[in-house]
Amino acid sequence: MGDLRSESGDKDRNFVTALARGLDILRCFGEGETSLTNSDFSDRTGLPKATISRLTYTLCELGYLAVDASAGAYRLGAGVLDLGFSVLSAVDVREHAQSTMEALRNGPNSYITVALGELHQLDVIYIATCASREGVTLAIRIGTKLPVFRSAIGQAILVGMAEDERETVFEVAGRKGADVEADGRARFAEAKAIYETKGFCTGYGSWLADVNGIAVPVFSLGGARVYGLNVGGPSFRVKPKQLESVYGPRLVDASESLSIRPKP
Repeated sequence: MGDLRSESGDKDRNFVTALARGLDILRCFGEGETSLTNSDFSDRTGLPKATISRLTYTLCELGYLAVDASAGAYRLGAGVLDLGFSVLSAVDVREHAQSTMEALRNGPNSYITVALGELHQLDVIYIATCASREGVTLAIRIGTKLPVFRSAIGQAILVGMAEDERETVFEVAGRKGADVEADGRARFAEAKAIYETKGFCTGYGSWLADVNGIAVPVFSLGGARVYGLNVGGPSFRVKPKQLESVYGPRLVDASESLSIRPKP
């Protein structure tokens, strides 16, 4: 993992490496993982164990990690939950979007799920979800991550971004590898062409082989933030034709009603 800026060798006098490393520790926890050891942190960040020990001690003192001394492991502390809920409560578009998301979900296909996401580095993180009306459906929830370049919702966010902000995303991808950046640029170019033609981005098996979805950008805070709003579901029940002909116009209307665009 590690900090992307330090990996690139850039020198930024305003960049606090110790803070970045502490955040890297918190990001080490994967889905379903409740505890990790110092060795786990070291393996995932590439940092020496002595550095890890100082970081985990500090995070425990601040309440962002909690230690299980008997197991020699750490779990996320209440401080992280406090930060998370503070962020969610500050997201200006989330509550405003809920009724619109429910209206999309309540359309003719009971297998449709709806989600609102925000970009973080090379992932889109769901900040609000509306599950389908069926018992067997996509397992989506707040905090679910999708790859920005290979998901319709990620591509929709990229399409809505200002050019300089989008270039920053490509720079982050480039630090992962020239091939990652090249693939991202190619996928964006294709997504932009589709968006300009249809008014939304498409993802048919590009994120998961058995999932179809379409997505649009949503602008908030006077255009300072770009979110993604998607509808989709399992490919055996949610077909591209219905998504584009029935849900596409509804999704575009939802974007228009939710967006707070910058004034000219």
